[in-house]
Amino acid sequence: MAHKIQVLCTIFISFATLFFTTTKATTFNVMSYGAKPDRKTDSTPAFLKAWSAACSLVQTSTTMYVPPGNFTIKPAVFKGPCGSRINVVIDGTLVAPDNYWDLGNSGYWLLFVLVNKLSIYGGTLDAKGTEFWKCRLRGGNCPAGARSLTFNYVNDGLISGLTSLNSQLMHIVINSCNNVRVQNVKTIAPALSPNTDGIHVQISTGVTIYNSNIQTGDDCISIGPGTRNLWMEQVKCGPGHGVSIGSLARDLNEDGVMNVTLINSEFRGSDNGVRIKSWARPSTAFVTNINFRNLIMKNVANPIIIDQNYCPNNQGCPRQASGVKINQVLYQNIQGTSSTPFAVLFYCSPSNPCRGIIMEDIKITYLNSQAKSFCNNMGGTTRGVYLPERCL
Repeated sequence: MAHKIQVLCTIFISFATLFFTTTKATTFNVMSYGAKPDRKTDSTPAFLKAWSAACSLVQTSTTMYVPPGNFTIKPAVFKGPCGSRINVVIDGTLVAPDNYWDLGNSGYWLLFVLVNKLSIYGGTLDAKGTEFWKCRLRGGNCPAGARSLTFNYVNDGLISGLTSLNSQLMHIVINSCNNVRVQNVKTIAPALSPNTDGIHVQISTGVTIYNSNIQTGDDCISIGPGTRNLWMEQVKCGPGHGVSIGSLARDLNEDGVMNVTLINSEFRGSDNGVRIKSWARPSTAFVTNINFRNLIMKNVANPIIIDQNYCPNNQGCPRQASGVKINQVLYQNIQGTSSTPFAVLFYCSPSNPCRGIIMEDIKITYLNSQAKSFCNNMGGTTRGVYLPERCL
């Protein structure tokens, strides 16, 4: 009997050893592969080697670790599929090369593609976009520019505690993804930095943006075609162009946007608050089931706006009617101040008027007095308090 117990114990210990060996997290430090935190050495090859080692290991979880320091990185593609959940833990700062051309024609800086169960924790990305913006503002011979962090075809992803500084173009892009959570992030760029959207979401389902502070030169959050079930909460926006659905109708055959919610958020000194925008072009796109609730506006130029005649710089505008159908949009408990006389602007399409617009408990003032509203080609209702002049 004692012999049988000993054999069983031996089998159990062997099984437990095998189980914990194959499920424990293994850490791959980028410095072990040649990365140097001296702001001079090109650490890109080392980062890619560390990623390859972490991605190829078959177990429950692996970690790619970036220790404190400043690591210079050129455009890099971190590609899956991987054998386990990948955690990228960044305690340091990733710095773009001094010459903006080193990023400028790639379209991306850090690109994660075809990865399931990917988490990025902490760290700072410094894209050093100032000279690139100067080139664009001069109208000189400039590269196309690069987005700082892009998720393409990532499922079950997380970006937590990240700070993105001075991205050449968009700071964070979520494209063709499912179930991605972005939380506790900061994006920082000057108010006049062009096309530096804080977070851009498109062709993705189940994205959550939570407790994030976005200061930038374009949309704080931009929502592109094919977005479904987007939840945004506790967002601080400003400077920036607000939270924008669109622009849509760039193409004739284009997917729509549905089930989008923004709650408990604040806009401070931004060009817009909540905005839906489309080009005046034929399109199959649509916007439906949108909820903007419990928002504070502080000195915002256009707190509430729908613009279906979107035409930046009056260039390439076809002077047609927008084919985008907008319906079921709720604006509820939105308060604060407008920096212009019109707090509510609805420029809807004459061929596809906005429908099902609900304004409930809106209290926005201009210079301590009642603000104005403008409504064109739309239908809806107001409920509760409504301080701007009613136009519905």
